[in-house]
Amino acid sequence: MMKKILIYNWKMAPGSLKEAASLFKRTQIYADKTRTNAEIVIAPPFVYLPLFADLGGPKRGFTRIKIAAQNVFGGVGSAYTGEISPKMLKNLGVEYVIIGHSERRKYLNETDEMINGKVLAALKAGLKVVLCIGEPKRELRIKNYELRMKIAKNYIRKQLTKDLKGIHNSLIVAYEPVWAIGAGKPCYPKDAAEMIKFIKRFLSVKYQASSVKVLYGGSVDSKNIKNFVKYPEIDGVLVGGASFKKDEVEKIIMSGEKL
Repeated sequence: MMKKILIYNWKMAPGSLKEAASLFKRTQIYADKTRTNAEIVIAPPFVYLPLFADLGGPKRGFTRIKIAAQNVFGGVGSAYTGEISPKMLKNLGVEYVIIGHSERRKYLNETDEMINGKVLAALKAGLKVVLCIGEPKRELRIKNYELRMKIAKNYIRKQLTKDLKGIHNSLIVAYEPVWAIGAGKPCYPKDAAEMIKFIKRFLSVKYQASSVKVLYGGSVDSKNIKNFVKYPEIDGVLVGGASFKKDEVEKIIMSGEKL
């Protein structure tokens, strides 16, 4: 049985290093207390990575928590002010990197071509890529369930084809329907499981990726996490807003005892 993955995406929170250190310590304490078999990953803002990369990982005495970056640069060269290269992340001790999150696609105009370049660069550097994909809100307007799912799957197929151009390495995919992120209205678990089955079949046929892991993300919290991870097709969750709320941190990890 493959180990489930629980990723906390802190986004642009918390606001200070002191708060970040406290949140990390709190997560670590609960991670050590629980009997979960899940891999726990924290993706803090870039400015906190040096501190937490030194704390995370088995070589540094903490076996429960791995560290992820929320983004990476996909170009070649050094003349790109404000960007962070895959090599920098790798040398820092970062193990995972989130690429293609819908917020970056929507608000920062990241294209599939840009995301493809980032995936290629990150994999080349030896980072574990978490590629985020998901259909837009407009699909919800379609009342017919079968038609809506058909259109959504077609959208996902095209997105994966563009994002994974020239890629044959293993990676992790996070299915995040855009309309569910930050909305407090997650996808129905059975619908998420069906979409993840489709993603795995597609990757298996097109990329011979038989062991790919696919996570669900989009308004995951302590109240609904069990409804998603109970499906064998769903290999874990990418938690957003709930990941930096102290009460939610404990509840989500304790829920992980069943993972």
